[in-house]
Amino acid sequence: MLNLWGNMLAGDCERSNRREFLKVGSLGLTGLGLSGLLRDRAAAESRGRTAKDTSVVWIWLGGGATHIETFDPKMEAPAEFRSCVGSVKTNVPGIEIGGLFPKMAQQADQMAFLRSFAHGNSGHAGGTHYVMTGVDHPPADAGVPPIKPSFGSIAARVRGTNNPDSGIPTYVRLAGLFADGPNWLGSAYSPFDVGGEARNNMNVHVDLNRLGDRRSLLGQVDRLNRKVDRSGQMTGLDQFELQAFDLILGRSKDAFDLTREDPRLRDKYNAAGTGLGDQMLMARRLCEAGAGFVTLNYANSYQAWDMHEKIEPQLKQGCPPLDHVVATFLEDVQQRGLSEKILLVITGEFGRTPRINQVAGRDHWGPLCTLALAGGGLKMGQVIGESSAKAEVPKSTPIHPRELMATIFHVLGIDPMTQLIDQSGRPQYLLPESARPIKELV
Repeated sequence: MLNLWGNMLAGDCERSNRREFLKVGSLGLTGLGLSGLLRDRAAAESRGRTAKDTSVVWIWLGGGATHIETFDPKMEAPAEFRSCVGSVKTNVPGIEIGGLFPKMAQQADQMAFLRSFAHGNSGHAGGTHYVMTGVDHPPADAGVPPIKPSFGSIAARVRGTNNPDSGIPTYVRLAGLFADGPNWLGSAYSPFDVGGEARNNMNVHVDLNRLGDRRSLLGQVDRLNRKVDRSGQMTGLDQFELQAFDLILGRSKDAFDLTREDPRLRDKYNAAGTGLGDQMLMARRLCEAGAGFVTLNYANSYQAWDMHEKIEPQLKQGCPPLDHVVATFLEDVQQRGLSEKILLVITGEFGRTPRINQVAGRDHWGPLCTLALAGGGLKMGQVIGESSAKAEVPKSTPIHPRELMATIFHVLGIDPMTQLIDQSGRPQYLLPESARPIKELV
C-alpha cells in the first residue's frame, strides 16, 4: 500500500484524530483502494459546478490566540489590559500591531486586521465550530459532533473534489482541527489529509517531513512504476483505478514535493526553525497547482495558544515563527503574481480575556476574537472595526463568523444563495440568509 503523511503539530486538549491522506490498496488483488473514493468523488463532482480559480489558505491558531498581543495591542489602555509585548508600527500610517510581529508589520499594506470580530462562544470546540462553519454549536464542548459542513468541504462540493487539470484535491488538510469536515455533505467532500495514521502493509513509505530525501522518494516510486509495467497489472483497471494510480504516481504528487523548490526559498521559509515554514510553502504549491482550500494548525510547541498563565514567554516563543513565515509567504505569493488569487486567513476559536489574570495569563474570551486576512483580491492595508477601550467587546458593529463565511464565498466565487439537500431531505442554505461579505473588504 502507498501512503503519504506528515507529523502532528502540537495542539491543545481538543487535538483531533487524523485520517488518511492517500491510501492505495495492494496492486494485483482488488485494485486500488482509492478508486472507490474517486468513484464517490466523480459522482459528487457531477452534481457540482466550477467556480473561480482562487484559493484560501487557513492558518488556525489552535487554542485561541490573544487578540491584544496579536493585532489590537491597545497601548493606551491601563497596564493590566494593554499588550504585554508592546506594539510595532506598520508600513501603513496609523496602524500598529503586536510588538512580536515586526516582519508582518512591514507587509501590513497587504493585510487587513479585523478588530471587531466576535461570536461569544468561549469553548474550544464550540468556538472552533462557530468560526469554521459560521454556525454556533455550544454542545460541541460536551463532545457532540459537528452539525454543519466546513468551508473547505463546501468548496469541494461546489467546485468538484479535484482540479480537473492537475488532479490536486480541492480541499487539503495539512493539520487537522475540529469541525473541518463535510458533515451532511458526505465523505466524498472530506479533506485529503496529509496527517493520516494508517501505516500497515506499505510498499512505499514516505513521510512528508522527509521529502528532502528526493533520491529515496523517487527510487521507491520508480521501482513501483517498473513493477506495474512488467506485471501488466494496469490491464483491466477501470478509469477510477487508473485515476487513483495517476493521482499517486502522476504529476499531481509533484505539488507535495518540496525538493522541486529553489533550496534558497525553502531555507527562507524555514529560517524560523519550525515546521510551519514547510507547511506554508506546501500550501502555496498546492494552491498554485489548483487546490481551493488548504488548512493548517499552527500551535506553540508546548501549550498551543491556550495561554492561561505566563503568557509573555509563550508569546515570545510562538509569535516570531508565525511572523517570519507569514511575511515570507506574502512576499512569495506577491512575487509570483498570486496575491489576488490566494486569500490568507489567520484566526483561532476565540480571543483571550482583556485583563491579565493573577498568574500572568489570559483566559478564554469569545466576546472579541483574533482575525487577520491577506490577499484574495480584497481591499488590504486597513484596520476594520474597532474594539472598546480595554479590548473587551466590539465598539463598532460586530463582524460575526457568518460575515467571514460570506467573504470567503465571495473570494471563491460561491453563489451565496446556494442550497443543498441535507441528510433529512431538506434544502439547506450553505450560507445563512442574512450573511453579507465584510463591506470594507469587497
